[in-house]
Amino acid sequence: MKPVDVLLAIAVAAIWGMGFIVAKAAMSHFSPILLMALRFTLTALCLIWFFRPPWHLFRQLFWISLISAALQYSLTFNGVRGIDASTAALLVQLEVPFGLLLAWLVLGDRISLRQALGICIAFGGALLIIGEPRLRGDLIYAFMVIAGAFTWAVGQIMIKQLGNLGGFRLISGVAVFATPQLYIASLLLENDHLHQIRTASVDAWGAVIYLGLVMTALAYAIWYHLLGRYSVNQVMPFLLLLPVTSVFGGIFFLGESLTLKIALGGCLAIFGVAMITIQRFRLPARRPV
Repeated sequence: MKPVDVLLAIAVAAIWGMGFIVAKAAMSHFSPILLMALRFTLTALCLIWFFRPPWHLFRQLFWISLISAALQYSLTFNGVRGIDASTAALLVQLEVPFGLLLAWLVLGDRISLRQALGICIAFGGALLIIGEPRLRGDLIYAFMVIAGAFTWAVGQIMIKQLGNLGGFRLISGVAVFATPQLYIASLLLENDHLHQIRTASVDAWGAVIYLGLVMTALAYAIWYHLLGRYSVNQVMPFLLLLPVTSVFGGIFFLGESLTLKIALGGCLAIFGVAMITIQRFRLPARRPV
């Protein structure tokens, strides 16, 4: 990867990591799906004027938006509402082994023995996390986050099959389709929408702006740009920085704490993901003079 693309990938991981913290704070006022609907509304309104969605891919965009945005965010952030943002960010790391397994099944990517071991370690770490006694009454939320990680990985494989369409055009199309999907889901599953909107504080709207413009419009456009230029397994390693950002953000901004079991499970999950995604590079052999 080019150095500038490496820096962009690091920036995306940090932005997404802080997104868990911002969203967790915002859900003290907004219900999760409504928050995501407002987020994608802002993204769509800002991007569609400058980046026309690829309308010839209407059908593909509809399904990609439904799976990788509407369904994924409904699951993930309903889960985040019930558990610590830092714990959720650790469980979200399962999107990497899920992504690798799906890339193997759908795209024909090879899985090395080292990567297979990493998958086992990552899932072992997740099992350790959900075995934490503190989560005993909140397992449904933890499994929502895990299900969200799986649907996110499915969406990335679908996006990868589209080729390189341009990050901003792609996220513009996803936002346009995901917005009504999320509003419909919110109307069916949540209540008091108008009251939440009318009584929202400046901080709550600031969170919507961060989620809509920074975390979605900017970060996802960069991510899709990188995904179009490089293989899934080249880009995925940078997501290792996401839980690190979320854990420190949760401790410093939300007053969260990690138990030894969750910390150990998180370390195992991150280590397993590192084994999966960090490739070994060998210097080319020198030619004889």
